[in-house]
Amino acid sequence: FKHINEAALGILDETGYKAEDFKYAVFHQPNTKFPIKAARSLGFNMDQINPGLVVPKIGNTYAGSTPVGLAAIFDVAESGDRILAVSYGSGSGSDAFVFTVQEAIERKRDGPRLSRFIDRKRYVDYATYLKNRGQIIK
Repeated sequence: FKHINEAALGILDETGYKAEDFKYAVFHQPNTKFPIKAARSLGFNMDQINPGLVVPKIGNTYAGSTPVGLAAIFDVAESGDRILAVSYGSGSGSDAFVFTVQEAIERKRDGPRLSRFIDRKRYVDYATYLKNRGQIIK
């Protein structure tokens, strides 16, 4: 939590932005509680983080949770929207980024959306998982 907070506070200080200057924010998501706690401690509200909150739907993707959440936000973001993204890696490091959505995003609207991939997910049992990994031959 400390690394995420420090990275977010650092970029907010550097840019002069405040939580209310962002349409969306996405934080590292090892579980559902963590990004909500991080967001609230920095002054963000649920309307800003819900669009990028993917962990309840797909589980913990570890260092990939922030980019996946960012992809979910890009599916709904509009030109001019400002986004804060704060990542965390297993090396105990965090990075924070500020994105401003450009008009070119509209050219991508016909492409596949993250929600479509999530909706198509298939649950597999452990034996099927092992077969898919080549761990079981039969």
